[in-house]
Amino acid sequence: MPAPLIDLHTHSTASDGTDSPAGLVAAAAAAGVDVLAITDHDTTSGWAEAVAALPAGMRLVRGAEFSCTSPTGRDERDVGVHLLGYLFDPTHAAIHAEQSRLRDERVQRLRAMTGKMAADGYPVDPDEVLSLLPEGASAGRPHLARALVSAGVVTSVNEAFATLLYTGSPYYAPKVDTPVRAAIAMIRDAGGVPVFAHPLARRRGRVVELSVLEELAAVGLGGVEVDHPDHSPQDRELLRALAAEHGLITTGSSDYHGTNKTTPVAAERTAEDALDAIVEQASGTEVATGR
Repeated sequence: MPAPLIDLHTHSTASDGTDSPAGLVAAAAAAGVDVLAITDHDTTSGWAEAVAALPAGMRLVRGAEFSCTSPTGRDERDVGVHLLGYLFDPTHAAIHAEQSRLRDERVQRLRAMTGKMAADGYPVDPDEVLSLLPEGASAGRPHLARALVSAGVVTSVNEAFATLLYTGSPYYAPKVDTPVRAAIAMIRDAGGVPVFAHPLARRRGRVVELSVLEELAAVGLGGVEVDHPDHSPQDRELLRALAAEHGLITTGSSDYHGTNKTTPVAAERTAEDALDAIVEQASGTEVATGR
C-alpha cells in the first residue's frame, strides 16, 4: 500500500484562503490528498462545511492557526509567530474566547489599515472590504490586498504586500496576539496538539532561536512544522535534529492559500507516523472521515 498523502496546513475563505472550505476539500482531493487539515487563522468556522464536503474515505484533521507572540531568544522585542492547533475542542471556553478576541483584533487592524490608505487617496473602503468576509471568518491583510488588486492599484496580492502592506509599512497596523506559552496551554487544555508553524521561515522576517523551541517543548509544545515551502534544506535539518532530541512530532505542509499564494496543495507532506502521533495525543475532536 502506498503511503497516504497528508497535508496538515491549509487555509480557506474562513480566513485568508481563496477556496471555500468545500472548495479546499475538492482541491485537495483532486491533488490526491488522503488526509487534509483545515487550519484557518483564529477560527473554526470552516470545519462543518469541510467535513460535509469530504469524499468517501478522505480524512479531515480539524485545526486552526493561532496568532501568537514569542520571545526570539535574543535581546530584542518579541516576534509574531503562528501555532497550529490540531483536534482541539472548539467549544472549550478559553479557546472560544481567545479566538473571538483575535478575530476582533483582526477587524480593527483591517479597519485601521484601510482607513490610513483611504486617507491617502487609495480607492478602498473598510466596510466594503469587511462585507466580503463570510460569517465567522477571520479578516486579514490578504483581504485588503485583494481589494487593492480589484481597484487596479496593484496587479497581485504579492505586489500589494511587497509595496503597501508589509510589516513596517506606513499603512501597517499591529494587533495584540496571544503569548505563545498561553496558546500552547489553551490548546492542550482543550485536548488538542500544538505544533509550531514554519518556525524558521526567514524570508518572512525575524524568527526565533532554536533555544525558544527547546523551552516550549518543556511546557507542552507537541511538534514543529519542518517541511514547509519557506524553509531551506539546512533549516529543515536543524529542526529535524531538534525534534529528535526533544521528542517533538515533525510535520510537513503546503500552507496552501488558493490563489493568494503560488504554492499548490500537497507541495509538502507529513509522514503517516507523525499523523498517528498527533491523533494519539489528541482528545478534543476526532479525525473526520468522508462516507
